[in-house]
Amino acid sequence: MMVPRRLGVQNARGLNGATVCVQPGTTTEMNLADYFRQPNMRFTPVVIADLDELRRAYDSGRCDVFTNDFAALAAQRTLLTNPRDHVILPERISKEPLSPVVRQGDEELTNIVAWTVFGLIDAEEMGITRANVAQIAGSATDPRIRRLLGAEGNMAESIGAANPQYMRTIIAAFGNYGEIFERHLGADTPLGLERGQNNIWTKGGLLYAPPAR
Repeated sequence: MMVPRRLGVQNARGLNGATVCVQPGTTTEMNLADYFRQPNMRFTPVVIADLDELRRAYDSGRCDVFTNDFAALAAQRTLLTNPRDHVILPERISKEPLSPVVRQGDEELTNIVAWTVFGLIDAEEMGITRANVAQIAGSATDPRIRRLLGAEGNMAESIGAANPQYMRTIIAAFGNYGEIFERHLGADTPLGLERGQNNIWTKGGLLYAPPAR
């Protein structure tokens, strides 16, 4: 949930009686109702289907709060008249992961996309980066790293990837999961997102990947 800084609200518990801009028929609308209901807080929804119109309603002061998925909300903030005058509150009222989309029934592409995402997460956990992937690929003795980078095993073949070193190629081009996140969504980008629950599990987040075998 995002609010104007001028309200002086530090967390969502300070929103009792607020008006909230929300899109109808979305999980966001349902999550919002659940969140306010649990501590017996009241709110007044301002329900607008069109996202651009919803943002303009918030920007003009028709509602105290703008709610949406975290990344989408951060993106909408960049379009406000004065983005720095608005803050996203620390509460995350639901966990709804976003993921790549592939055509239903295309199992080979689904496998490649899924294991690419898993590989990017594993690379971050193992300390493999865009800068060091070539060096690690040539010297690693850890079997997990060797399988990930195609130095041994048949992971690529088993998921239908043509290049046995497909993960090494991808990491060399784009970096690991954390590098990609920071480059496009992180604190030094216009969106300014913190990792939070989107961090790897060894750093207090929820991200982990199944073993690559």
